[in-house]
Amino acid sequence: MDFAAGHVNLALIVTLVLVVGVIFVNGWTDAPNAIATAISTRVLKPKTAIWMAVVMNFLGVVVMTFLNATVAETISNIADFGSDQRTAQIALAASLFAIVFWAVASWYYAIPTSESHALIAGLTGSAMALSGLDAINMSEWSKVLFGLVFSTVAGFVGGYLVVRLIERLFRHTDRRKTNKIFSAGQAVAAAGNAFLHGAQDGQKFMGVFMLGLSYNGFVDNVAGGYTIPMEVMIVCSLIMGFGTSVGGMKIIKSVGMDMVKLETYQGFSADLSAVITLFICSWTGIPVSTTHTKTTAIMGVGAAKRMSSVNWSIVGNMVLAWVLTFPGAGIIAYVMAKIFLMIF
Repeated sequence: MDFAAGHVNLALIVTLVLVVGVIFVNGWTDAPNAIATAISTRVLKPKTAIWMAVVMNFLGVVVMTFLNATVAETISNIADFGSDQRTAQIALAASLFAIVFWAVASWYYAIPTSESHALIAGLTGSAMALSGLDAINMSEWSKVLFGLVFSTVAGFVGGYLVVRLIERLFRHTDRRKTNKIFSAGQAVAAAGNAFLHGAQDGQKFMGVFMLGLSYNGFVDNVAGGYTIPMEVMIVCSLIMGFGTSVGGMKIIKSVGMDMVKLETYQGFSADLSAVITLFICSWTGIPVSTTHTKTTAIMGVGAAKRMSSVNWSIVGNMVLAWVLTFPGAGIIAYVMAKIFLMIF
C-alpha cells in the first residue's frame, strides 16, 4: 500500500478515525457475544474469556482473510457512493458516525443488536443520500438477506438438534464425567466463536477501511476486487481486540445469563451450533451477523429444554432491535449524510 499515491486530507483522516471507532465499538459491544455462554456456565472466568477472545479475534481476521476475503468485498460493494471522491468520503463518514451512535445506544440498553446489519444499513443509507435507490447493489444485498435467514434458522435449529443429540447419547453417563467433557468442549467452542467473529466482522470493517482508502487514491477501485494489505489486517484486528479487552459485561449478562439459564452441556451445544453455522457462512463468503447466529442458537437450546425456559421478554427486545436496525441505522446515516454534505 503506497501512501505516496494519494494526498492525505481532512476527509480521509476523519473517515479513518471513524472506521477505527466503529471497529473498537464492535470489539467492545459485539465480540462479547462469542464468549457469553462460556462465562455464564462458569467454564471460563470473565478475564480469561475476554483475553482469549482478543487473541482469537485477531487470528480470525488474519487467517480467514488470507483464505477468503469475499465478505470484505461484499461489504465494499454493498452500495455505490458515486465517482466524486469528496462527496463519497463525506457520505462514508456519515454512515460510520451513524453506526457508532447506534451501537453505543444498543450497548447502553444492554441489547445485543447486530453491528453487521447496522454497518450494512448505514452504508446503504448514506449512499442513498447521494443517489437514491440507484445506490443499492441488490446482488450484494441478496447475499445479506440470504445470510440473515440462513444464520437465524441454522442457529436455532442447530442448537435444538445438537442439545437433543447430546442428551440422547449421554443420558446414561455419569454427570460428573460429562461436565468435564463439555467444559473442555465449550472452552474450545467459545474460542471458535471468537475466531469466527473476527473472520466475519473483521472482514466487514476491513471492507469499509478499504473503501476509505480507495476514495483517496491509496488503493485501486475496490469494485474490481482487491487484496487486503497485511498492515490493514493487523490494525483492524488489534483495534477490535482492544475493544474486547475493555469488556462488555452488559452484553454478556444479557445474552449468556438472562435470556436462558444454561448448564454446561447446553452452553456447549449453543456454541457448537454457532461455530458450525458461522464457519459455513465465512467459508462461502456470506456476510452474517455473529450476534444473530449466537443468540438464536441459545434460543434453540432453551426451546429444546422447554419453551418456558426461555425469557421471551428479553428475546422480544432483541428481535425488536434486530427489526429496527436496518431502517433505524439507515435513516440515521441518510440524515447525517445530508447534514455532513451541507456542512462540509
